[in-house]
Amino acid sequence: MKKFAIGCGALVVLAGFFVVIVGLWAVAANNSLVRQSQNVDNKWADVQTDYQRRADLIPNLVGTVQGAANFEKSTLEAVTQARASVGQVKINPNTAPTDAQQLAEYEKAQGQLSSALSRLLVVSERYPELKANNNFVGLQAQLEGTENRIAVARRDFNDAVRAYNTSVQSFPGSIVAGIRHFVVKPYFNAAPGSETAPKVEFNFNNTNTSPAK
Repeated sequence: MKKFAIGCGALVVLAGFFVVIVGLWAVAANNSLVRQSQNVDNKWADVQTDYQRRADLIPNLVGTVQGAANFEKSTLEAVTQARASVGQVKINPNTAPTDAQQLAEYEKAQGQLSSALSRLLVVSERYPELKANNNFVGLQAQLEGTENRIAVARRDFNDAVRAYNTSVQSFPGSIVAGIRHFVVKPYFNAAPGSETAPKVEFNFNNTNTSPAK
């Protein structure tokens, strides 16, 4: 009887020890997920900051380009409309989205703005007065830097999401993730050549300087 009691006591001690170990592991796993989720949110905020920096450049850029004689009105309207469309996509600037469709809509709107800006800059090549305008040249340099920052920020965001999603989906961390309602978060789609930050370049030696009709 005495041996049985000792054996039971040992089992209770071992069970208690096991519960403590599991509890400590669960706390550590939860804290790790919290840190990784916060890191994703921080990277998302960086993306938002860089996109906003680009949006803030656009009014000055459009205003400067409007000063060029006979500049294509449709090109300016496309940029203005694309900028407005981005603002119509409701998305939290501080917390990374968990809805893949919402992120896709936001990315689509930003992509349309990128395309409109690219068109504006290509058309600007035909206007020598813009190439000689210090304000335009300065805005061009700022836009190039901002596009590079956006590319880096998006890549860093995807890296943070990948690390977080791996923890959420991997066993045994997935157990804690399920209990604590940590959900998988979507990525930005990787466009061809996205491993290299895009560059906005102008050929100031272009001999075709006549405005487009």
